[in-house]
Amino acid sequence: MGSRYSDELMGTLWESWKRGVSLGVVSGEVGRPLNSLYRVISDHGGIAPRPRRRAARCLKATEREEISRGMASGLSIRAIARSLGRAASTVSREIGRNGGRREYRAARADRRAWRRAKRPKPCRLVLNEALRLRVAAKLQQNCSPEQISGWLKLQFPNDPAMQVSTETIYRSLFVQSRGALKRELLDHLRSKRRTRRASNGGAIHVARRKIVGAVSIRERPAEVEDRAIPGHWEGDLLAGARFSNIATLVERHTRFTMLVKVPSKHSEKVVTALAKQVCKLPVELRRSLTWDQGVEMSQHAKFTVATDVQVYFCDPHSPWQRGSNENTNGLLRQYFPHGTDLSRFTQAQLNKVALSLNQRPRKILGFHTPAEKLEEVLR
Repeated sequence: MGSRYSDELMGTLWESWKRGVSLGVVSGEVGRPLNSLYRVISDHGGIAPRPRRRAARCLKATEREEISRGMASGLSIRAIARSLGRAASTVSREIGRNGGRREYRAARADRRAWRRAKRPKPCRLVLNEALRLRVAAKLQQNCSPEQISGWLKLQFPNDPAMQVSTETIYRSLFVQSRGALKRELLDHLRSKRRTRRASNGGAIHVARRKIVGAVSIRERPAEVEDRAIPGHWEGDLLAGARFSNIATLVERHTRFTMLVKVPSKHSEKVVTALAKQVCKLPVELRRSLTWDQGVEMSQHAKFTVATDVQVYFCDPHSPWQRGSNENTNGLLRQYFPHGTDLSRFTQAQLNKVALSLNQRPRKILGFHTPAEKLEEVLR
């Protein structure tokens, strides 16, 4: 599919893809159908092919021009080879495979050589069956490519043939034309993706409406940053199917989690539901709330009046500023996979899921549970 496109267009496509630009935007920029561009991306597993380069030992276009001129002047093959600093056999083969003395044309010979050089090289996982079987077995155990790569280095420290990079495993999974790993193994990846996305994929967004009176995270007290004092929360909406959502709140000191049923993303509904739950907390656990730039908190002033909790807003597209909340939302996908209709869960059911999380030992807490840490705080 990609062969129908010029190198310039392909370069634009892959550069935009790596920057996280949507294919719809790229389609409009290059004037090509969206489904056609998607097939190019899909065929390569979302991984940009490595740029093609001529090997240093191969004849260059300028050398082929010299061969053509030398033959036109009646020079012998050996004389032409001497002028190029090449072996006579190299020049002889070049002429022979491109029509002989009568039909040799430098430009045509160069194009044919470029096409012939396009031969996919088998990757290490294709050539090494023992390595391939070990990688496949680890993938079936839900190990990530990074974990597999590191494990192989520990198991075979003195055998480079039994080691493979993280990127090679990903390429072998996403680029099925390699024929190394079965596509079914993609189901064992945590993300379940079928194509590689840029690390900043989705970073290009339509501008959001500004939140009136928003207080920046940069104005947040230092005590929030160091997590020394409990009562500072991070919040967000976890999205589900059919425009359903639940609100998630994580206390920064203890990592204690609360889940809140919200009837919609409308700010008034979200603020009312959050305020109702937060007001059940002891006063010492009601200090601040850090939220992203979502307009569902545009009525943050009403929330503050109802709860006496100041709301701070993260910088745009900066989820790491709510790291505990983002991590918790990832854990919640075990209970609420993507595509789940979250509207069918009652508040009681959400409380049960939150309890399960709060009773789970956490490495960050020295393998104590958030519930145990919260109990210490309230003593």
